[in-house]
Amino acid sequence: MVNINKFDELRKFVMPEYIFGNNSIELAGHYAQIFGLKKVLIATDPGVILSGWADIVIKKIEQAGIEYSIFSDISPNPRDFEVMNGAVFFKNEFCDGIVAVGGGSVMDCAKGIGIVAVNDDNILNFEGVNKVDYPMPPLICIPTTGGTSADVSQFAIINNSGEKYKFAIISKAVVPDLAIIDPLTLTSMDSFLTACTGMDVLSHAFEAYASTAATHMTDLLAKDAVKLLIENLPKTFENPDDIDARGNVMLASLEAGLAFSNASLGCVHSLAHSLGGYKDMPHGLCNSILLPFVIDYNFDYNPNKYMDLLKLFAPKAKNISNSEAKKALFQEISMFKESLKLTESLANYGINNSDLLTLSEKAIADPCNATNPRAPKVDDISTIYSEAL
Repeated sequence: MVNINKFDELRKFVMPEYIFGNNSIELAGHYAQIFGLKKVLIATDPGVILSGWADIVIKKIEQAGIEYSIFSDISPNPRDFEVMNGAVFFKNEFCDGIVAVGGGSVMDCAKGIGIVAVNDDNILNFEGVNKVDYPMPPLICIPTTGGTSADVSQFAIINNSGEKYKFAIISKAVVPDLAIIDPLTLTSMDSFLTACTGMDVLSHAFEAYASTAATHMTDLLAKDAVKLLIENLPKTFENPDDIDARGNVMLASLEAGLAFSNASLGCVHSLAHSLGGYKDMPHGLCNSILLPFVIDYNFDYNPNKYMDLLKLFAPKAKNISNSEAKKALFQEISMFKESLKLTESLANYGINNSDLLTLSEKAIADPCNATNPRAPKVDDISTIYSEAL
């Protein structure tokens, strides 16, 4: 018998340079200057402009002597046509780099703009893994939510507006050149956005930890992210101005983002992408609703990993059977969601049994399924949706 060493399987780890800390947003102009940029497209949205974070970046870009044009026609769950419009804008304005200031929608749209501007093709044609031939222009991402981790990941998620589903572009070519991660930006989030984006982080960490492509490094990051969230996310929900707790949530987002960018995800995200594109629901909310049901579906296929995560919620959960642990973890996640006032089901958002086949057929094609602990079938996905109604 041949002994297979755990180091026989080669793994890579991809990440951008990042700057983390309070007031780091003020370095935007400095780093745009270091990259040698002459004119940047500032990608943002109306909400971020209203919060004042875009103004800080604009001021720093101006102080660095760099020209800029603002593109803010970006929706939550960014549409394919918004990406295409942004790419035309990028070229017409003769920009040579992109600074994205906003949440995951802004950063994903900015990635799409960069892909199209260089590769000169419709964004729909880049769906899938390693479909981007040429790298984007220099991209600086400045997240204003503690959740999506688009600032450090090799994922971009775009809404196919014609087919009504969200698709993933996964490539090293979409890893930003720099992430400027300032926890102070989280103080402008309302409680609902805080809860949804925090549950997105938790889903990233859970799926990366249970992934079939997990490594020692991704496990360290994912597990610590879960611990940080358990200790800090409810605090930020109750006290939005708790800067230390906000910083720890942002750190959890960074860690979970690096974990899932390298270990990939699973059925929570494949189902959420289909659901979010179909009903235009917030991504973190979709994940929040689906997470406990996907864990229940997966548990027996990676019980040791899920037992590890249960112990972070309930340290006294020892010497119990897999069936008891599965039930306990479902309850712990449900109670954690309740502490964030996220208690609604899919039915509350207009999903019913007649939608399940359409949702399932879209979800089964999502590349996130490839690293799920249990290989799903269409009927399995339909059952998970049904349980979440």
